[in-house]
Amino acid sequence: MFRRKLTALDYHNPDGFDCKDETQFRNCIVWLEDQKIRHYKIEDRGNLRNIPSSDWPKAYQKYLQDVNCPFGVQERQEAVDWLLGLAVRYEYGDNVEKYKNCQPLAASGNSDKTADPLVNLDSNSPDFKAGVMALANILKIQRHDDYLVMLKAIRILIQERLSPDAISKASQNREVNLRYATLNEAAQILRLLHIEELRELQTKINEAIVAVQAIIADPKTDHRLGKVGR
Repeated sequence: MFRRKLTALDYHNPDGFDCKDETQFRNCIVWLEDQKIRHYKIEDRGNLRNIPSSDWPKAYQKYLQDVNCPFGVQERQEAVDWLLGLAVRYEYGDNVEKYKNCQPLAASGNSDKTADPLVNLDSNSPDFKAGVMALANILKIQRHDDYLVMLKAIRILIQERLSPDAISKASQNREVNLRYATLNEAAQILRLLHIEELRELQTKINEAIVAVQAIIADPKTDHRLGKVGR
C-alpha cells in the first residue's frame, strides 16, 4: 500500500517494504526523518536512530507528537502513510521547479484505465482512512470520527474552491491566489502522486467529485461539516 509514495521518494526498496517487519519499519522511519522530513536537528536524532534500543518506541511516539501526526504508535499503517505524505509534500516543496511542469503520460487504450477508481472503495481500510486524513490536513478540514463525513466535506470544498469558475477568478486576483495557496499545493501533490493515471488535473478532479457524490450521496448531508480553517 506504500509502494507508490516510496517510489516517488526514491526509497531503496519500495516493492519489498514490509511495514509489519519491525526492523524494516524502524529503518524506514529513520530514513524518512534523515532524508526527507528533517524535523529534528541532526544532533537531536540520536534516540530515533538507535534502532536496536528497547526505548525506540518511546522515541518514535515522541517523534509522532513533535511532527503533529494525528495517528499514534498503535496505528502503525496510518502513521506511516501520513509520514510518507508529509515527506512527499516536503519533497515537492524542495523541488518545485522540477515538478511543476510535469506532464501526464498519454492515456492508454486499456479500458481498465477509465474504470471508476472508487467502485471498490473500502471506507474501513487503513489506506482509505490515511488518505482522507492526509487530504483533510492539507485542506484544513475539521477532523471527524466518521471518515465518510470528512470525505463529503472534502468533496464540497473541492467543488467550491477548485471549480473552473473559482480557478478563473483566482487567476485574476493576486490576493485570492494567496488565499488558495494551500489548495494549489494539494492539487500539485495529487498530480505528482498520480501522474501515471492523470490526463488532465481538472478533468480528473471533476470525475472524482462525480464519483464521490454517487458513492456517498446522502440527502441528510450537512454541508456545514465542511468547515475550512486558515
